[in-house]
Amino acid sequence: MSKVGLIVPTLNAGAMWPDWLQALAGQTRKPDYLLLIDSSSDDATAELARAAGFEVKTIARQDFNHGGTRQFGVDYLADAEILLFLTQDALLADAEALANLLAAFADPEVGAAYGRQLPHVGAGAIGAHARLFNYPAHSQVRSLADRDRFGIKTVFISNSFAGYRRSALLQAGGFPRHTVMNEDTFAAGKMLLHGWKLQYCADARVFHSHDYGFADEFRRYFDIGVFHNRAAWLQQTFGGAAGEGKRFVGSEMRYLFRHAPALLPSAMLRTLLKWLGYHIGRSCHRRLPAGVNRYFSLHRAYWSASFSSSAPPGAD
Repeated sequence: MSKVGLIVPTLNAGAMWPDWLQALAGQTRKPDYLLLIDSSSDDATAELARAAGFEVKTIARQDFNHGGTRQFGVDYLADAEILLFLTQDALLADAEALANLLAAFADPEVGAAYGRQLPHVGAGAIGAHARLFNYPAHSQVRSLADRDRFGIKTVFISNSFAGYRRSALLQAGGFPRHTVMNEDTFAAGKMLLHGWKLQYCADARVFHSHDYGFADEFRRYFDIGVFHNRAAWLQQTFGGAAGEGKRFVGSEMRYLFRHAPALLPSAMLRTLLKWLGYHIGRSCHRRLPAGVNRYFSLHRAYWSASFSSSAPPGAD
């Protein structure tokens, strides 16, 4: 049986953390290795994780990077053949969640797999729709041959709840060590180019959703635009995001019309902010002062940190 490692980046995991750890403890298939990479939390995140069996590596907050920090975990858990990633706000929905995700790797052609994300209890309608749109009830396997059918959606994946076959991930070059976000998409695209398949596992479920404010919607899409500019090969290979964006907006309007019509004006404003943020990030960020980019960005440490080594500076 393949050795499985779980890698969890954290920062002040907060009130949900005990429930998160309890959900992990209740899994029918537990990981063989548990690694927490904590960005110097002020609360009891690290202490509770140690008590639950995690090895904890602490880094400075400014040294966190979506790609570099996760690649540090990949390199550190060198004996794990399957590497699972969860975020602190992705709550395992049932006892079979990890087992169902790991089942995808019974197919030797699957290099990566990701699970279904359900809205948290009490999530707003806008945040709930985003999960329902991106994570449907049916599973799917995608390969490079599907790019004409799915376009940029071919490489869709989320490290909030995903797993990677070590050999496939390393063949693809691992995670980019310095990226503003979407390290998962970058790695998935490289894996598909190397002939691996990507599986969406609808029966492997977590609760994970966000209710972003207006400013954060702009900032998040600014970062997505920056990513697409700096990883231009993705859209050159798999197609642009405009068609998928239009499909999302149409679905969102229909969903809100049925479930929360009072939020339609908010959704339209958010769509404008997303479009504006994305296009500024993609087309203009290289010409903007560093301070402006930091202000526009949701992940501000990206604009000052440098990740040239496999381990984040200061990891202990």
